[in-house]
Amino acid sequence: MENAPEGLSRVLFCSGGSEAVEAALKLARQYWVERGEPSRSRIISRRQSYHGATLGALSVGGNMKRREVYAPLLFNAHFIEPCYEYRLRQPGEDITSYGERAASELETAILELGPENVAAFICEPVVGATLGAVPAAPGYLKKIRAICDHYGILMILDEIMCGVSRTGWHFACAEDGVSPDLITIAKGLGGGFQPVGAVVVSSRVEAALADGSGELKHGFTYMAHPVACAAGLAVQQYIAAHDLTAAARIRGGELRTALLQAFQDHPYIGDVRGRGLFLGLELVADRASKNPFNPAHAVHAKLKQAAIERGLLVYPGGGCIDGTRGDHILLAPALTVSADEVAEIVERLRLAISDVPLAQLAKD
Repeated sequence: MENAPEGLSRVLFCSGGSEAVEAALKLARQYWVERGEPSRSRIISRRQSYHGATLGALSVGGNMKRREVYAPLLFNAHFIEPCYEYRLRQPGEDITSYGERAASELETAILELGPENVAAFICEPVVGATLGAVPAAPGYLKKIRAICDHYGILMILDEIMCGVSRTGWHFACAEDGVSPDLITIAKGLGGGFQPVGAVVVSSRVEAALADGSGELKHGFTYMAHPVACAAGLAVQQYIAAHDLTAAARIRGGELRTALLQAFQDHPYIGDVRGRGLFLGLELVADRASKNPFNPAHAVHAKLKQAAIERGLLVYPGGGCIDGTRGDHILLAPALTVSADEVAEIVERLRLAISDVPLAQLAKD
């Protein structure tokens, strides 16, 4: 736990990200039952988020397309706006003021629901597939932490995509200077070699269970599987031995700089964003107005295919604005990526973008 944010003292291992979020939600609920406050059952989340494919994780996820088929089965979470500076910052508003305003929506939601009914707030420090590597604005997570503390609410950070060195910090929230009560991690934990996920748990939550029933009222068959844990340990040892967390920060800076140089004046690239080796590009039909492409064109899918033909893998996404409109792609190279490979990624992406008839598609 030497790399964990202050106050996080235990780890619950499972088989993947969705299981980790499911476990975190149950831990949050059990915490309040153990504390003698069973009315605290409501979870607040954000629109345009994604937290996993199980019914509990889908319930707190704000990706409408992934929710819609299962909507009748989901529990009733409460959603606030995402921290999406490119689209939601108002004219004349600086980014720090925007972050504070965006965070204040949490307090509004808590008061609407009644603090005595709210168990936890969950969000991604850098939103992954649904928004396309959108980071929290400066000060946003610190204000979220302060609001949660004021009303006694648990803060859950979902770092399944952005955690474990991906952003150039072992935990993405460390860059924001916050310590949540629960953190979910998965993808970077096992590096793709073995299914493994985890919930990193604060001493506050651990103590409530230990001093109460003394048991975790939750379980999956393969929780803390020894082979999965061994694989996760081996990956983390490799990352540490080769200083790949720092490498992600350095190479990520090089990649971001190269992307900005290549596309800062491109008429159909509206935003380049992200942290470390977790970066996204939002495509627009008009750069000045930020108007999106017609969703029927599925520009993100066309760009994915063009990139594949150029020998480059990107993660495309549609609906980043409201679940229907908006196109983006994610770039998340291996933590071992070299400087030469960074340059090659940008060049292949440049060629792939030029292969898609964006000017023609923007007219429709």
